[in-house]
Amino acid sequence: MRVRAVENARDLREFIDLPYRLHRADPLWAPPLRIDVRARLSRKKNPFFEHGEAAYFLAEREGRVVGRIAAIANRRHDEIYHDGVAFFGFFETVDDRRVAECLFDAAGEWARRRGYAGIRGPASFSTNEECGLLVEGFDTPPTLMMTHNPRYYVALLEAIGFRESKNLWAFQSSQTEIPARSERAVERIRRRMGVSMHALDRKDLFAEVERIKEIYNAAWERNWGFVPMTGREIDHLARQFRPVYIPELVPFAEKDGRVIGFGLAIPDLNEVLRTNRSGRLFPAVIRLLWAVRRRKLRRMRVLLLGILPEYRGRGVDAMLWHWLWSRGLRHGFRWGEASWILEENAPMRNAAERMGFEHYKTYRLYERPI
Repeated sequence: MRVRAVENARDLREFIDLPYRLHRADPLWAPPLRIDVRARLSRKKNPFFEHGEAAYFLAEREGRVVGRIAAIANRRHDEIYHDGVAFFGFFETVDDRRVAECLFDAAGEWARRRGYAGIRGPASFSTNEECGLLVEGFDTPPTLMMTHNPRYYVALLEAIGFRESKNLWAFQSSQTEIPARSERAVERIRRRMGVSMHALDRKDLFAEVERIKEIYNAAWERNWGFVPMTGREIDHLARQFRPVYIPELVPFAEKDGRVIGFGLAIPDLNEVLRTNRSGRLFPAVIRLLWAVRRRKLRRMRVLLLGILPEYRGRGVDAMLWHWLWSRGLRHGFRWGEASWILEENAPMRNAAERMGFEHYKTYRLYERPI
């Protein structure tokens, strides 16, 4: 067996192809579109590479790829935390401790040469994207942009010295009615705070995205591990969501003409992607667009809920939760996930639970010295 760096187009194809071979028999796994994976890995197309660096490695045995990993240096993270930690992501492997050891040896050596003392993950490429290894909740499918992995990944990482860094929780709800007490509570908060709500204006999309930029980094700056997104990264994310977002599921909270919070819920496109086992663009993209426009999807994910620090703990979170879930029901969604929330983030966990959400999955970031 050997581990080699991805150096050409053929290597990259093998890097992208591996999970489609490993997980093809898992009916819960939702194959991402290959074209999207290629774009994320592209140093030319992904704005992460304006401030970050990554190397991709393949583990090969008897001429066949059996594992992969990305070693990641996030300079914006370094500037904020100064913790000497690199990251790993896009980790996939057969159930073989030796393969895992060799992959992490290669990733660790790459990181060590750049001055790092530890490695943490998975995060592909940061906590703003897919992150965390699934450790609880293997019997249910993942939502869009959440990970799903075999149980043996947990055992492999812990066997080679990785230890828990942080737990990330996912909450679910299938309530189809908003409790009357929640309706009354939200109305009291609205009157007391003088906060108004409005949905994203599709006709003024550019200005709305600019408002999101203004609040996003301020709203999450105190979260553990948070790395501010650049304007180009937010623009890139907005372009990805543009074909499938629902304006009513992007609410803004305003007070005295100032945006003080916003939320984002997205249709769970994995309902369609789970049936597209090859990951090819066609006909999956046609089915995706049809399902969104015809309101055929029944699952949604509450992806973001951010409030300016000075307005936290005053009920604005309840207003945003109420808006998202009530509008989601109007659009035909009958199940929702709120993810992810830090295990120790009691205020946000409590807000989700008050809306009838319950903890049902746990994802974990692991870390070890190198």
